[in-house]
Amino acid sequence: MLDTTPLITAVDRFADRLRAAPQSRLQRGAAAEGLAVARELAVRAQRVEAPGREPRIMPDAGIFAIGDQLAVAGRDLAVALEMAPSVELDEAAQFVEEAAARAFA
Repeated sequence: MLDTTPLITAVDRFADRLRAAPQSRLQRGAAAEGLAVARELAVRAQRVEAPGREPRIMPDAGIFAIGDQLAVAGRDLAVALEMAPSVELDEAAQFVEEAAARAFA
């Protein structure tokens, strides 16, 4: 079983920053970046859990829900990757960290 702590840490850090960000910052692109990451993490989790099925796209619940959506998608992926190859976990954690840097650059 893989240790998914790096992914969970990166997701939680990004989600917390989104939750604490002012509306103006969210509207300038942080929320859009967060939603894109949440959607990508959700798709990755679905591909691990049900490889033959077409992944469903996470809906946009609004800029103030993005942090929560990201946290849920990240946790879902972490659980799905516990038995997957470690390279997938490493790629997911790096993806989240890079997106957080772009969102708050």
